[in-house]
Amino acid sequence: MTDHKFPPLGPSLGFLLNDAARLMRRRFEQRSRDLPMTSAQMRIIARLARNEGISQAALAAMVDLEPMTLCRHIDRMASGGLVVREPDPNDRRARKLYTTDKARALIQPMFVKAEAIFEEAQAGLDPEARARFFEALTLIVKNLSDPDTGADTPPCTTGEDDGRTAQRSRVAATTEEETA
Repeated sequence: MTDHKFPPLGPSLGFLLNDAARLMRRRFEQRSRDLPMTSAQMRIIARLARNEGISQAALAAMVDLEPMTLCRHIDRMASGGLVVREPDPNDRRARKLYTTDKARALIQPMFVKAEAIFEEAQAGLDPEARARFFEALTLIVKNLSDPDTGADTPPCTTGEDDGRTAQRSRVAATTEEETA
Protein backbone atom coordinates (compact mmCIF):
# COMPACT_ATOMS: atom_id res chain seq x y z
CA MET A 1 0.00 0.00 0.00
CA THR A 2 1.33 3.42 -0.98
CA ASP A 3 1.79 6.06 1.67
CA HIS A 4 0.01 9.13 0.26
CA LYS A 5 0.92 12.54 1.66
CA PHE A 6 -2.03 14.88 1.84
CA PRO A 7 -1.82 18.55 2.74
CA PRO A 8 -2.53 19.23 6.40
CA LEU A 9 -6.23 19.33 7.15
CA GLY A 10 -7.54 22.65 8.30
CA PRO A 11 -9.54 25.57 7.04
CA SER A 12 -9.73 25.71 3.27
CA LEU A 13 -10.92 28.80 1.42
CA GLY A 14 -12.78 26.69 -1.11
CA PHE A 15 -14.53 24.55 1.47
CA LEU A 16 -15.40 27.54 3.67
CA LEU A 17 -16.84 29.55 0.77
CA ASN A 18 -18.78 26.56 -0.49
CA ASP A 19 -20.11 25.69 2.97
CA ALA A 20 -21.12 29.29 3.67
CA ALA A 21 -22.93 29.58 0.32
CA ARG A 22 -24.63 26.20 0.76
CA LEU A 23 -25.79 27.01 4.29
CA MET A 24 -27.09 30.45 3.32
CA ARG A 25 -28.90 28.96 0.33
CA ARG A 26 -30.42 26.25 2.55
CA ARG A 27 -31.54 28.81 5.15
CA PHE A 28 -33.04 31.00 2.40
CA GLU A 29 -34.93 28.05 0.92
CA GLN A 30 -36.29 27.14 4.38
CA ARG A 31 -37.52 30.67 5.02
CA SER A 32 -38.90 31.18 1.50
CA ARG A 33 -41.27 28.24 1.33
CA ASP A 34 -44.17 30.67 1.46
CA LEU A 35 -43.16 32.23 -1.88
CA PRO A 36 -44.78 30.68 -4.97
CA MET A 37 -41.49 29.93 -6.76
CA THR A 38 -38.84 27.25 -6.71
CA SER A 39 -35.38 28.13 -5.40
CA ALA A 40 -34.04 28.11 -8.97
CA GLN A 41 -36.77 30.50 -10.08
CA MET A 42 -36.00 32.81 -7.15
CA ARG A 43 -32.32 32.83 -8.11
CA ILE A 44 -33.24 33.61 -11.73
CA ILE A 45 -35.68 36.38 -10.75
CA ALA A 46 -33.16 37.95 -8.36
CA ARG A 47 -30.51 38.15 -11.09
CA LEU A 48 -32.96 39.21 -13.76
CA ALA A 49 -34.35 42.00 -11.56
CA ARG A 50 -30.86 43.50 -11.42
CA ASN A 51 -30.24 42.94 -15.13
CA GLU A 52 -33.51 43.73 -16.91
CA GLY A 53 -33.21 43.24 -20.66
CA ILE A 54 -30.41 40.67 -20.43
CA SER A 55 -30.21 37.90 -23.00
CA GLN A 56 -31.02 34.34 -22.06
CA ALA A 57 -27.45 33.25 -22.82
CA ALA A 58 -25.94 35.90 -20.54
CA LEU A 59 -28.43 35.10 -17.77
CA ALA A 60 -27.62 31.38 -18.06
CA ALA A 61 -23.94 32.15 -17.49
CA MET A 62 -24.76 34.45 -14.60
CA VAL A 63 -26.86 31.87 -12.74
CA ASP A 64 -24.54 29.03 -13.77
CA LEU A 65 -27.14 27.00 -15.64
CA GLU A 66 -26.94 25.36 -19.02
CA PRO A 67 -28.80 27.49 -21.59
CA MET A 68 -31.36 24.76 -22.28
CA THR A 69 -32.03 24.30 -18.56
CA LEU A 70 -32.53 28.02 -18.15
CA CYS A 71 -34.80 28.02 -21.23
CA ARG A 72 -37.09 25.46 -19.58
CA HIS A 73 -37.21 27.56 -16.38
CA ILE A 74 -37.96 30.70 -18.40
CA ASP A 75 -40.71 28.86 -20.33
CA ARG A 76 -42.41 27.91 -17.05
CA MET A 77 -41.88 31.37 -15.57
CA ALA A 78 -43.30 33.03 -18.70
CA SER A 79 -46.34 30.74 -18.53
CA GLY A 80 -46.73 31.72 -14.88
CA GLY A 81 -46.61 35.41 -15.71
CA LEU A 82 -43.28 36.08 -14.00
CA VAL A 83 -41.12 37.00 -17.00
CA VAL A 84 -41.57 38.17 -20.56
CA ARG A 85 -39.36 37.72 -23.60
CA GLU A 86 -39.05 40.61 -26.01
CA PRO A 87 -37.23 40.68 -29.34
CA ASP A 88 -33.72 42.13 -29.27
CA PRO A 89 -33.70 45.06 -31.71
CA ASN A 90 -30.02 44.40 -32.51
CA ASP A 91 -30.27 40.64 -33.07
CA ARG A 92 -33.41 39.14 -34.57
CA ARG A 93 -32.50 35.68 -33.22
CA ALA A 94 -32.14 36.84 -29.60
CA ARG A 95 -34.73 37.73 -27.00
CA LYS A 96 -34.34 40.03 -24.03
CA LEU A 97 -35.79 39.03 -20.67
CA TYR A 98 -37.77 41.22 -18.31
CA THR A 99 -39.57 40.68 -15.01
CA THR A 100 -43.30 41.34 -14.82
CA ASP A 101 -45.24 43.23 -12.16
CA LYS A 102 -46.15 39.86 -10.66
CA ALA A 103 -42.46 38.93 -10.28
CA ARG A 104 -41.50 42.38 -9.00
CA ALA A 105 -44.12 41.99 -6.25
CA LEU A 106 -42.27 38.87 -5.08
CA ILE A 107 -38.79 40.41 -5.20
CA GLN A 108 -39.21 42.62 -2.14
CA PRO A 109 -40.15 39.72 0.19
CA MET A 110 -37.22 37.71 -1.25
CA PHE A 111 -34.75 40.50 -0.53
CA VAL A 112 -36.14 41.06 2.99
CA LYS A 113 -35.61 37.37 3.76
CA ALA A 114 -32.14 37.45 2.20
CA GLU A 115 -31.11 40.53 4.20
CA ALA A 116 -32.21 38.85 7.44
CA ILE A 117 -30.10 35.81 6.58
CA PHE A 118 -27.10 37.99 5.67
CA GLU A 119 -27.44 39.73 9.04
CA GLU A 120 -27.61 36.36 10.78
CA ALA A 121 -24.56 35.13 8.87
CA GLN A 122 -22.53 38.21 9.82
CA ALA A 123 -23.53 38.28 13.50
CA GLY A 124 -20.52 39.15 15.61
CA LEU A 125 -18.75 41.08 12.85
CA ASP A 126 -18.42 44.81 13.49
CA PRO A 127 -19.17 47.21 10.61
CA GLU A 128 -15.48 47.56 9.73
CA ALA A 129 -14.99 43.78 9.58
CA ARG A 130 -18.12 43.46 7.44
CA ALA A 131 -16.81 46.08 5.01
CA ARG A 132 -13.40 44.36 4.77
CA PHE A 133 -15.07 40.97 4.30
CA PHE A 134 -17.29 42.35 1.52
CA GLU A 135 -14.29 44.00 -0.17
CA ALA A 136 -12.31 40.75 0.05
CA LEU A 137 -15.12 38.66 -1.46
CA THR A 138 -15.62 41.27 -4.20
CA LEU A 139 -11.92 41.06 -5.04
CA ILE A 140 -12.00 37.25 -5.07
CA VAL A 141 -14.96 37.30 -7.50
CA LYS A 142 -13.20 39.87 -9.68
CA ASN A 143 -9.94 37.89 -9.67
CA LEU A 144 -11.69 34.70 -10.72
CA SER A 145 -13.97 36.41 -13.25
CA ASP A 146 -11.23 38.23 -15.18
CA PRO A 147 -11.28 36.74 -18.70
CA ASP A 148 -7.72 38.00 -19.35
CA THR A 149 -6.27 35.51 -16.87
CA GLY A 150 -7.86 32.53 -18.57
CA ALA A 151 -8.66 31.14 -15.13
CA ASP A 152 -12.32 30.67 -16.02
CA THR A 153 -11.80 29.75 -19.65
CA PRO A 154 -11.98 26.03 -20.37
CA PRO A 155 -9.67 24.70 -23.03
CA CYS A 156 -11.22 24.90 -26.49
CA THR A 157 -10.45 21.82 -28.53
CA THR A 158 -11.67 23.30 -31.82
CA GLY A 159 -9.50 26.38 -31.61
CA GLU A 160 -12.62 28.54 -31.95
CA ASP A 161 -14.22 30.77 -29.36
CA ASP A 162 -17.83 29.66 -28.93
CA GLY A 163 -18.91 32.99 -27.43
CA ARG A 164 -18.33 32.01 -23.82
CA THR A 165 -15.40 34.41 -23.35
CA ALA A 166 -17.47 37.47 -24.23
CA GLN A 167 -20.30 36.10 -22.12
CA ARG A 168 -17.95 35.72 -19.13
CA SER A 169 -16.73 39.28 -19.63
CA ARG A 170 -20.31 40.55 -19.45
CA VAL A 171 -20.97 38.46 -16.34
CA ALA A 172 -17.79 39.73 -14.67
CA ALA A 173 -18.69 43.32 -15.50
CA THR A 174 -22.24 42.84 -14.21
CA THR A 175 -20.94 41.23 -11.01
CA GLU A 176 -18.66 44.22 -10.46
CA GLU A 177 -21.55 46.62 -11.05
CA GLU A 178 -23.80 44.73 -8.62
CA THR A 179 -21.21 44.82 -5.86
CA ALA A 180 -20.28 48.47 -6.38
